[in-house]
Amino acid sequence: MMRAMRQRLLSLVVALPVLILLWFLAGLIGAVIPSGEAPEGTARTVEIRLVAAPLHYDVLLPPTPETLAMLAFAEDAGLPLSDPSTGWILVGWGAREFYISSAAYADMEVGATLRAISGDASVLRVEPWPDFDPGMAGAGAKVLHVTPDGYAALLAGIAGSTTGEVIRGAGLSDRDRFFDGTGRFNILRTCNVWVGEMLRAAGLRFGSWTPTPQAVRLALSLYVE
Repeated sequence: MMRAMRQRLLSLVVALPVLILLWFLAGLIGAVIPSGEAPEGTARTVEIRLVAAPLHYDVLLPPTPETLAMLAFAEDAGLPLSDPSTGWILVGWGAREFYISSAAYADMEVGATLRAISGDASVLRVEPWPDFDPGMAGAGAKVLHVTPDGYAALLAGIAGSTTGEVIRGAGLSDRDRFFDGTGRFNILRTCNVWVGEMLRAAGLRFGSWTPTPQAVRLALSLYVE
């Protein structure tokens, strides 16, 4: 019996890297397959940005009246979103335990990682940022333009990704807040998949399935000017 258990464990150890590689490659294929189409003849006058974190992408929103109204729950939780010094508002979605505890690869915990893979509750992170030049060294921001209707759809998608209930004591800095999310996080619907969903909701042509930051980068290079 012990021998059989050891063989199963060895098989799992051997198979796991293969499964991870297949998942990674599937994400690149999903990034290449396009989905969504921006309406023709409508000016894309609203600027948004994407910023790459070590593990995923976040969306930067301009602090317009529409944005502030949608994120009123975050300002009620103490974030100075309407302060004149706020140039952008970062939003990101992810696995509750993993996102709250993992700012970088070095912070990854086995339990949080396994829960994220198998399925976890979700959270939305909100953080005010000062204005900055996306072309400056280290900024690493991708500038995107959407239509006003597309931006309204993007805001609706973000609003639908959270209950608005703040998670007390959770934050990666002294300037952000985490809020209860809607929908569950798993290996098939990651934070980067959520980013793709939001961009397609905004009317942008993008990869159909982008589970990794590499997949997001590939889709950006293929479909976003």
